[in-house]
Amino acid sequence: MNKNLTSDGLESFDAIVIGTGISGGWAAKELCENGLKTLVLERGRMVKHIEDYPTMNMDPWDLPNGGQPSRETRERKYKQHRTGYVTKEEYQHFFVDDIKHPYNEDRRFDWIRGYHVGGRSLMWGRQSYRLSDFDFEANKKENIGVDWPVRYNDIAPWYDKVEEFIGVSGENLGLKQLPDGKLLKPMNLNCVEEHLKEKIAENFDDRVLTIGRTAHITEGTKPGLGRSTCQYRDRCMRGCPFGAYFSSNSSTLPTAEATGNMTLRPNSIAHEVIYDEKTGKASGVKVIDAETKEVFVFKAKVIFLCASAIASASILLQSKSERFPNGLGNDSGELGHNIMDHHFHVGASGIAEGFDDKYNKGRRANGVYIPRFRNLGGDTDQKEFLRGYGYQGGAGRGSSSELVAELKYGKELKEEILKPGQWRISLTAFGETLPDHSNRMYLDYEKKDEWGLPTITFDAAFGDNEMAMRKDMKEQAEKMLTAAGFKNVTGYDNGGKAMGLGIHEMGTARMGHDPKTSVLNKYNQVHTCKNVFVTDGAFMTSAGCQNPSLTYMAFTARAANFAAEQIKKGNL
Repeated sequence: MNKNLTSDGLESFDAIVIGTGISGGWAAKELCENGLKTLVLERGRMVKHIEDYPTMNMDPWDLPNGGQPSRETRERKYKQHRTGYVTKEEYQHFFVDDIKHPYNEDRRFDWIRGYHVGGRSLMWGRQSYRLSDFDFEANKKENIGVDWPVRYNDIAPWYDKVEEFIGVSGENLGLKQLPDGKLLKPMNLNCVEEHLKEKIAENFDDRVLTIGRTAHITEGTKPGLGRSTCQYRDRCMRGCPFGAYFSSNSSTLPTAEATGNMTLRPNSIAHEVIYDEKTGKASGVKVIDAETKEVFVFKAKVIFLCASAIASASILLQSKSERFPNGLGNDSGELGHNIMDHHFHVGASGIAEGFDDKYNKGRRANGVYIPRFRNLGGDTDQKEFLRGYGYQGGAGRGSSSELVAELKYGKELKEEILKPGQWRISLTAFGETLPDHSNRMYLDYEKKDEWGLPTITFDAAFGDNEMAMRKDMKEQAEKMLTAAGFKNVTGYDNGGKAMGLGIHEMGTARMGHDPKTSVLNKYNQVHTCKNVFVTDGAFMTSAGCQNPSLTYMAFTARAANFAAEQIKKGNL
C-alpha cells in the first residue's frame, strides 16, 4: 500500500477517486499514469476479473430455476426486478439488494445499481456513441436549462483517446449528428437487417441503418488483462473472461494498478467530502467500512467523484459545512436537480418472410442502430416536440422449442430443436429527455440505512415533450418496417413508465458557465471548490439521445489530465 501519514496520523494521497465503474476506472487510470498516488474507493465488494465471474460459462440448464429469478431474489430485489431482466440467475449477483440498500420514491424511479469493484461497467449495454454539437448547442439555442460550457471540438480528442484504448467496433457514417470515431471493424448485419437497411435507403432520404457501435474488440487486442476479440457468446453481463468488451475490471483498473500508484479499497462507503474553511478547498473524504462500520478519514490534494449521478450528488449533499450549508458546491441550489434518463419501450416489430433458407452464425452481442433524424434543421424539424431519438433493435430467428414449454422435453425436443423459428424484427426508440429543475433527488435524514446515512428520495418523471415525442417514435418505426415489406407490423408504447429503466441517469450536478445556475465548470470542477471533480453522469447538462457512457469516459479522461496538470503547476 502506498501511504504517507500526515502529522495527525491520517493517510494522505495525491488523489482520491470515489467509485470504480465506467468513470472511476478511467479517473484511476489517468491519474495514476500521470504519477499521482491515488486511493480508489469502492463501497461494494471486490470482484476480480475472471476469478469472480461465477456464471460466465454456465449453460441454461446449469442455472437454478432455469435461469429465472427465485422467489427470494424477487422479494429482496423487488425494485431491481422492475427491469424484467437484471434479476435473472445468470447475473442477479451483480445487482444490489433493495432491502439492504433502500431508497424512497415520491414519484417512481427505477434505480438500478451494482455495488462492487467495476460497478455497472461489468453489466452495461456497451453501446458507444459520441455526442455532437447538435447536443452541446441545443440548450442555448432553445433556451432550455443552461448552456453547455464546452463544444464538440473540446471533447473530440478525448473521444479518440477513449475509443482507441477500450476498443469500439462500428461503422463511420459521416453524419453531423453522430460524429465518426476511431472504430474497429463492424460486426455483421444478418440478412433481414441488410434487407431493412436497403429498404430504408430506398424509401427515406433522411435516415440510415447501421450496426451498433459497441465496446467490443473485433480485431487485435487492447490494454488490460489479456483482452482479446469477441467470441460471440452473448453472455456479457455475467462478466467476460476474454476481456472482449470494455470493463474497469479487465482494462482501466489493471492499467492503473500496473503503474504502482493505485491503492484500491473495496467495502469503503465514502459519504462526505471534507471542506477546509481556511484553504477554501477540500482536504479529504470520510469513509465508513461497509463490513466493520469503522470510520476513516483519508486526505488528498484532489478528489474525483465517480460514484454514479445519484450517489455522487448524495455525497455532495451530505458534505455540509459553514461555507456550504446545503451541500458542497451547492450555491446554485441545482445539486440533486435536473435528473434525466432516456425514455424508451416504444417502437414496432414485424415478421420477415422469404428468408426461411437463411440463418445466422454465433450470438452477436449487438444490434442495429438508426441515428437521430429529427430536428436537425430543414424538413427534419418537428412542431410537436424538441430534440430527437434513435432506434436500436435487430432481427432474429428463434426456435419454437424455446417458446413452448412442452417442446423442451422428449423426442419432440430432438425434432424441433433442429427447426429454426420464424424471422422477427423489432425497433425500439431511445429518446432525449429535457432537463427540468423539478426532476430531483433529495436526502431523507429520518429514514437512514444500516450505516446511519440518509436515504435518497426520488421525485422525477418524464414530461410533455417526451410524451409528444413518443407518438412519432412509434409511428416512424411502423413506417420503416412496413416500407420494408415486413408482415404483421405492430407498434407499441408502454407509456414511458418511470425514469431509471434506461439506466442512464444523469444531470444532478450539471456543468455550466455560471456558478449561480450550475455546479461544475467546463473541466468538471466544482465551481466553488476547485479540487473536487465530478465526472460521472451527474455532470451532464443535457441528455442527447445517445447512450452516454462513452461521453462519461471522455470527460473523465479530460478532467483527470487537467487535474494532474494543475497539481504539477501547484494550482491545486
